[in-house]
Amino acid sequence: MTDVFIHPSAVVDDGARIGAGTRIWHFSHVMGGAVVGTGCVLGQNVFVGNRAVLGNKVKIQNNVSLYDDVILEDDVFCGPSCVFTNVINPRAFIERKNEYKPTLVKRGASIGANATILCGITLGDYCFIGAGAVVTKDVPAHGLAYGTPARRQGWICECGTRLDASLACAACGARYALSGKDLRKAI
Repeated sequence: MTDVFIHPSAVVDDGARIGAGTRIWHFSHVMGGAVVGTGCVLGQNVFVGNRAVLGNKVKIQNNVSLYDDVILEDDVFCGPSCVFTNVINPRAFIERKNEYKPTLVKRGASIGANATILCGITLGDYCFIGAGAVVTKDVPAHGLAYGTPARRQGWICECGTRLDASLACAACGARYALSGKDLRKAI
C-alpha cells in the first residue's frame, strides 16, 4: 500500500485493497474484501464491509458504517454519522444476508450529517442530501433532497450551490437543462 496512512488504532484486514494516498483514521475498521480507492479519507470510527466499494477521493466523516453492497463512486462525501442500511426488514433471529439490497451513490454526491439512506437506493451524480434526511427512494442527478421522508426540493450545481429557477448557478456560472428526470449540464 503505497503512500497510505493508517492510524495505529485502525484495523485493516488482510485482503483489503486500499488506494495510494488514502488516510484511515482512529478506530476505523476496513474488512478484508473491501475496496477503497485512491486519495480517500476515512474519519474516526468508520466501518467498511467486505463487499463495500469506494471510488477515488471519497471522504467519509466520523461514525459512518458502509455495509456490504454499498457502492460509492468517485468524489462522494458522507457527512458525520450518516447511515446506510442493507436489509429492508431486519430481524435479529432471521439471517437475511442473501437479501442484501445494493445501494449506489454516484459521482460527486454529498450526504449530510445524520442522513439515513435505505438500501436499494440510487443517489444520482452530484445530488445533495440534507442533514437528517431519510431517503426512501432514488434521488436524481443534481437533485437537492431533504426531509423525512426526503423529497426533491430543488436542484444543485456540481459546485454545491443551489440552482435558481433558470437552472443557472450564481456561484460558478454553469447552466443546466432537464434530461428526463435528471439534470445535466447544458452544452
